[in-house]
Amino acid sequence: MSESNIEAKGEMQTPDMWKPQKKELLIMVSLSFISLMVALDATILVTVLPVIAQKLNGTAAEAFWTGTSYLLTSAIFQPVIASVSAVFGRQQLLITSLLFFTTGTILCSVADNFTTLLGGRCIQGIGGGGIITLTQVIFCDIVPLRQRPKYFSMVLGCWSIGSIVGPVVGGKLVESTTWRWAFHINYPFCGIGFIVAIFFVHLDATSKLTFQEKLKRVDWLGAMLFIGSMTSLLIGISWGGIQHPWDSAATLAPIIAGLVGIALFFLWQVYRKEHTLLPLAVFGSWSAIAAFYNSLINGLLLFTTLYYWPFYDMSVRGRYPTQAGVDMLPVCLLTVPSSVAVSVLTSRLGRFRWAIWGGWVITTLACGLQILLDVDSTTVITSVFLAVLGIGMGMVLTSLNVGIQAISKPEDAAMAASMYGFLRSLGMPLGVALAGTIFSNSMSDKLSELGLPTSIAHDSEQYIFVLRTMADSPQKSAILSSYMKGFDSVFIMTTAVSASALVVSLIIRKYSMDKILLAQFSAR
Repeated sequence: MSESNIEAKGEMQTPDMWKPQKKELLIMVSLSFISLMVALDATILVTVLPVIAQKLNGTAAEAFWTGTSYLLTSAIFQPVIASVSAVFGRQQLLITSLLFFTTGTILCSVADNFTTLLGGRCIQGIGGGGIITLTQVIFCDIVPLRQRPKYFSMVLGCWSIGSIVGPVVGGKLVESTTWRWAFHINYPFCGIGFIVAIFFVHLDATSKLTFQEKLKRVDWLGAMLFIGSMTSLLIGISWGGIQHPWDSAATLAPIIAGLVGIALFFLWQVYRKEHTLLPLAVFGSWSAIAAFYNSLINGLLLFTTLYYWPFYDMSVRGRYPTQAGVDMLPVCLLTVPSSVAVSVLTSRLGRFRWAIWGGWVITTLACGLQILLDVDSTTVITSVFLAVLGIGMGMVLTSLNVGIQAISKPEDAAMAASMYGFLRSLGMPLGVALAGTIFSNSMSDKLSELGLPTSIAHDSEQYIFVLRTMADSPQKSAILSSYMKGFDSVFIMTTAVSASALVVSLIIRKYSMDKILLAQFSAR
């Protein structure tokens, strides 16, 4: 039977005729709610980090790791959790992911030092990453590709709502109560998440295996190699230029060890052949490679924006956390309708490349406009720039997800979707780390040029509170111009990588979205 031309036989429906039953709608609504919780947690700290650094007497590096530690573990564990769920069950791994997320939340909410806080964030990240990837693969299990964008827009909508309210709620909480409420707020979501995961996300495996067969089928060695090597690589990259110089042994050793580990991991995948952690077939064409690169850059740009725009607002523009959160609304508000519009149009037209190309053109334009910002930029200007960025990133977000699944074979769609989520999540800590290095080095150079202490650049998050107490003076103006120099360099970087994604996206060929649904699990 052809993948692109399916005839209805018996109860089988063609992709354009498919309608969800009640059990499938319950699963989709449940996953959308859980995604809202993860999105809220991922963005609520954006406006809270400077306060956490101050209250726990932390450095800028420790504040940086509060966000990055979550992103690292979230990215690294996604392919592993997706692979294990194919053997032991989607629902079981979803509940396990919720357990990790809740445990991490508890640790973060009671932390009285950065060691405990970072440990909690790492555990939270494992759970958050599991929820992200399982949402992707479960939709691949129950919804045909042609209809998937339309129904997945439910998840995107909830994710966007969480992203919209996260920075605003975080800012309001730290101004009116304690920063710990940024974690306390997760508890009711976690409780409801367990209820819906247990009672509504019911999926049956299409093949039955004994427990011993399941244990043998999981690629345990591949999982250990992948987790160990990716952790080493990303820690080294995150340290570079922030905690240690790029040419220091402390930075180079984990990077080299990580690269060697990744090489061994791929050799093992080739040797094992069957039931591998990562089916190499998902990288089987230049179109797939181009789409995965685009996914990496999409995540990089998203979190560079989420972390550095509020930082720009609170430092250069002197805004308070709640104001900085409100100022982020244009990018979040415009991401939702553009994502939903693209979801509906791609389902109706059966084409996705136009949205990828158009989205990258708009995103690159928006990134370039940011270079025009200065110390005196008004809220109207920043809102327009962020609105344009939201439209572009919303288009890319949906169309890439659809495109990657259209490029892959039906039997590989779930793993391709998981790899999209992994690379997008991998881009997030890479973006924060790369931007952090560029910002710190550029600001330090400018401070040195102006005869000011470069230590300000190394504690730039905490120094925001010093800036607020300073009267207008030539020294304050010089410090603000140094901050602006750092942000300019970050905006130049985002423009360059966005342009590279646009060029690479032109490689993607035309693929049909009318594919048969070959799932490992079905709704019950």
